[in-house]
Amino acid sequence: MSDKHLEYMDGVKKYAAGADEAAVKKIVGYLGIALQSRDASLVSCTDPKELARVRDGFCKKKLELSADDADAAIAAVCETMKADRQKNRVTFYYLTAEKSGTLSKLA
Repeated sequence: MSDKHLEYMDGVKKYAAGADEAAVKKIVGYLGIALQSRDASLVSCTDPKELARVRDGFCKKKLELSADDADAAIAAVCETMKADRQKNRVTFYYLTAEKSGTLSKLA
């Protein structure tokens, strides 16, 4: 079993000290090959198309959130991570699940 998810744990723990390793592992597995591209491994909070992809892909399909709940969680994560110029997608997705109360859907 791959330990690739361990590369992302420090980034997630920067915002969620007690981060669930199994959930991080699921996110890394979900993102798969997208993490190999630098551009695809980051989330831009200033790009409406990017945020729509996060909402319509990860939030709706994986977390089963409504569009409104997804938008609220995404906005909260953008605010939380605003100091980071480059927002790591794994961290962003983890925090989105955490803020929307759907982290259990990843474990």
